[in-house]
Amino acid sequence: MKTFQELELIAPLHRALADENYSIPTPIQAQTVPAALAGQDVLGCAQTGTGKTAAFALPILNRLAVSKNRPAANRPLALILAPTRELAIQIGASFATYGRHLKLRTSLVYGGVSQVNQVRNLARGTHILVATPGRLLDLMNQGHVDLSQLEVFVLDEADRMLDMGFLPDLKRIISQLPRQRQSLFFSATMPPNIVELSQRLLTDPVTVNVTPKSTSVERIEQQVLFVDRGDRQDILRQLLALDDVQRAIVFTRTKRGANVVADKLLRTGIRAVAIHGNKSQNARQRALESFRKQEVRVLVATDVAARGIDIDGITHVVNFDMPVEAESYVHRIGRTGRAGAEGIALSFCTQDEYDELKAIERLIGHAIPAMNQRPQMDRAASQSRPAGRPPQSRGRRSGNGRRSSTGTGSTNPRGATRSRRGGGRAAATV
Repeated sequence: MKTFQELELIAPLHRALADENYSIPTPIQAQTVPAALAGQDVLGCAQTGTGKTAAFALPILNRLAVSKNRPAANRPLALILAPTRELAIQIGASFATYGRHLKLRTSLVYGGVSQVNQVRNLARGTHILVATPGRLLDLMNQGHVDLSQLEVFVLDEADRMLDMGFLPDLKRIISQLPRQRQSLFFSATMPPNIVELSQRLLTDPVTVNVTPKSTSVERIEQQVLFVDRGDRQDILRQLLALDDVQRAIVFTRTKRGANVVADKLLRTGIRAVAIHGNKSQNARQRALESFRKQEVRVLVATDVAARGIDIDGITHVVNFDMPVEAESYVHRIGRTGRAGAEGIALSFCTQDEYDELKAIERLIGHAIPAMNQRPQMDRAASQSRPAGRPPQSRGRRSGNGRRSSTGTGSTNPRGATRSRRGGGRAAATV
């Protein structure tokens, strides 16, 4: 399939796609939509930003519009489970966009807000329910949601749900699904527990994998800057002050680190806001909206909080801390270079983060170009560290107790934007 016109979608959906100037499907859409339209179960390995929301939204809207089945009170016909409120809201917005010419009702159910309006919408009857696991279970236990009439079930970002501890909730929800249904299962990674869950959920699925490790995103320019730990905040400030940095996400390893980085940026006049798991749902949503509306230029985030952020126009991703898990690097840099735009991913690497850098380079299959001199790796320190333990040191200390320089040379961040217009773009695997 090369164009959306080749899909056997009803006219109102083709009209909505034309409204959005969508003509050529992404790989996940091209492989998933025909199978889903045929009623088959789908096992999809795909990350956020690949177009997978449309890959399941279009077949669901088409199916419900054609069948003309009317939902009874509290009995949705389609259920999409998402790990976070932010992703649930984005999915709901996508259904509203693609279904704008259809008379199908979509409801959202998530925690952190009053359930009153959610219960009222369910009682009116809703065709499509987009929900997070915790609030959905609460409403099911209260008798406000009955899944017995469900026709289609979608589990999105399955690996992130398990990372967030939702496996018991997922199993309870799945146990209430009707046997006769269509199921679509999406996950960015496929560890054993995800495979086991998919086998429990799916029947003879069509497998779609559009994110193998060898896949490259040519438009993302990756660079690493070797720095001393104490210099990172000042270098970050210099980088974000450059004109080319229009909208940036800065990743930190910890929630406290995100708060500290955002506060220091604000004190230097750079509009920034932090988002992480300790923030309330309302605070997280306000942060995302201010970032989406460009009221702030910089979003400082942890990995769990940022997964599922789907905002176009992010020009830069900065790894203030190198991620502990190499796979997280791939998810982080995938926040930029979206929708055909170019993007830059810059990673700060301190002396105690060399092992993490090497693990990332092994995963993506190439060395990340360095903006300054690449230091000698401290093999002795690396070999002496117990297997599986993350590095604990915070830089070498000299005899007077002060941290010594890593000898990495210049840390001028201006090269991070200058090279964007030149050659030498490195491919990222996402």
